[in-house]
Amino acid sequence: MKLHWQILIGLVLGLIVAFISSFLGLSNLVINWISPFGDIFIRLLKMIAVPLVLFSIIKGVSGLTDITRLGRLGLKTLGFYIVTTVFAVSLGLLLVNVIQPGNKLSAEKKVVLQENISQFQADSGDKKVASKMSDAKKMKGGSPLQFFVDLVPDNIFGAFGNNVKMLQIIFFAIFFGIGLTLIPKDQAAPVIKVVDGINSVILKMIDLIMKAAPFFVFCLMAGILAKMAKDKPELLFSILAGLAWFALTAVIGLGIMILGVYPLVQKLFVRKFGYTEFFKKISPAQLMAFSTSSSAATLPVTMDVVRDNLNVSEDTTSFVLPIGATVNMDGTSLYQAVCAVFLAQFFGFDLSFGAQLTIVFTATLASIGAPAVPSAGLVMLILVLESVGMNPAWIALIFPIDRPLDMIRTMVNVTGDATAATVIAVSEGESLV
Repeated sequence: MKLHWQILIGLVLGLIVAFISSFLGLSNLVINWISPFGDIFIRLLKMIAVPLVLFSIIKGVSGLTDITRLGRLGLKTLGFYIVTTVFAVSLGLLLVNVIQPGNKLSAEKKVVLQENISQFQADSGDKKVASKMSDAKKMKGGSPLQFFVDLVPDNIFGAFGNNVKMLQIIFFAIFFGIGLTLIPKDQAAPVIKVVDGINSVILKMIDLIMKAAPFFVFCLMAGILAKMAKDKPELLFSILAGLAWFALTAVIGLGIMILGVYPLVQKLFVRKFGYTEFFKKISPAQLMAFSTSSSAATLPVTMDVVRDNLNVSEDTTSFVLPIGATVNMDGTSLYQAVCAVFLAQFFGFDLSFGAQLTIVFTATLASIGAPAVPSAGLVMLILVLESVGMNPAWIALIFPIDRPLDMIRTMVNVTGDATAATVIAVSEGESLV
């Protein structure tokens, strides 16, 4: 059986086990004895992602005979990601203004929804609002050029710490690779040989991890949903019903991106894969993104399928995808736009056209610095809300259903990464056959 079918079966079984355990009052059993294996899976993927990025970029850059190609690749990559991000934010704003999910509930139903959410968060001991607002506060301030300052590590070993700074690692890897190309070949050869060897070992480790992926995905899905529903699924269902129009608006936008925009880009610029063929080839990465809600954790799988299934070269794959996992947040940016206007509608906050343009600008910039981890978009959303004068504490309204929507938007992000890799590969003269 193909890997993507095995992962899909794991997802479905995890969903079934989570809801059965919730209705039977056995959620803690799942959380204590099944969920930890899902956490181990995330840790394994994150463990392998950083060395994969470091050594694959060094290998790719050091193999370039024409150093000017590096600058060309960089401009194309960033240009593609910025254009698609602006489009995604604009699409989100268009949909939320047309559907107006925040105006679908009566005043009485809004009060009931807020009471249910307060009870749900009290029962689960949820303190996310304070935590996310604290994270957002740390990211605010500084010079307009602070992003470029933060790009350069003052201690490369510090960038590998608990709070991994992927952009700094990418910067060091590119700089190191450039250095390798500029020293005499006899001096560079031993280093390149070591890098190649380490890269091969890392790829084998990924292969071993993926053999157990269906089991890990089952545990991950069961654990996530068990933690959401606990032993009160009826309370979660009532919240989902109250936020149904909001969720539907977000899903429509994300669906347009993943099923319409990226295939259209493939059709116009790549012309190598049929509609279903493209999705079939990248489905393991999409399902992994859905399971983990993390572009960084999915990165080893994304690189694997783009290189082996889409036949994008090692050089392009190792450069475009690590940057995409950090910079390309199309799904997250679209979601932020929908959230901001939904909350404004729900709480009766008037958003002018100028304020909505500010959302486009802020969401695009915020996506560049968003960490590629679960629910990182909520930190970015706080910055977006504050940019237009809205109360950041309002994000508590969407917390209960953020994780399922996070799973979908991470799929969009990863699909965008894979699309970018193929577009840039074709623009560089690669055949992909």
